[in-house]
Amino acid sequence: MDYESSLDRAMENVPDIDTSGERLSVPDAQAQKDGAFTRLTNLSDIADTVSRETEHVHRFVQRELGTNGKLEEGVGRYNGTFSGRDFDTAIEKYVETYVLCGECGLPDTRLVTEDRTPMLRCDACGAFRPVSKQRRPQQQTQQRDAVEEGNTYTLEITSTGRKGDGVAERGEYTIFVPGAQRGDIVEAYIENISGSLAFARLESKQD
Repeated sequence: MDYESSLDRAMENVPDIDTSGERLSVPDAQAQKDGAFTRLTNLSDIADTVSRETEHVHRFVQRELGTNGKLEEGVGRYNGTFSGRDFDTAIEKYVETYVLCGECGLPDTRLVTEDRTPMLRCDACGAFRPVSKQRRPQQQTQQRDAVEEGNTYTLEITSTGRKGDGVAERGEYTIFVPGAQRGDIVEAYIENISGSLAFARLESKQD
């Protein structure tokens, strides 16, 4: 078989994948208060969109919110009061950790296990890597980096959330600062804390 024939045959076996990078559109989380609990009513739809098991996404959301929960017929039920924004943030972290390829940034990945290690295999670029584990800060660091409502902190904005807010990390907290951009050093006033999520008002930016 000559080179061109071999190449044609190989190309026929390559999956037809849209690599525009714009086609993963995760539904906004739908939060519903239920007494002392909050339901994530469209959890199964979110899991279907990112091509992952609903139970796997549910367990991750529990850990991110720092609470207990139950999965009932595709609906997540979590102990505590949470907003759709809280759930959106947890889902964003799930997608970053368990869906997007670390090499090409596309969502064309499969979650597999080898030697008890979760791995991401990308069908778009062929990358194959272990799932990155988020390190938990030690207790001393948690105390030093505690975040309290009503206080102002100097923060470095390290990323941008899906809805355009600046995102900073302090200890175990993820802090959202509307009006801030990645790379900014800001003074931010903490208005509200929910679990490990904090929502701040931009006070000023450092030049």
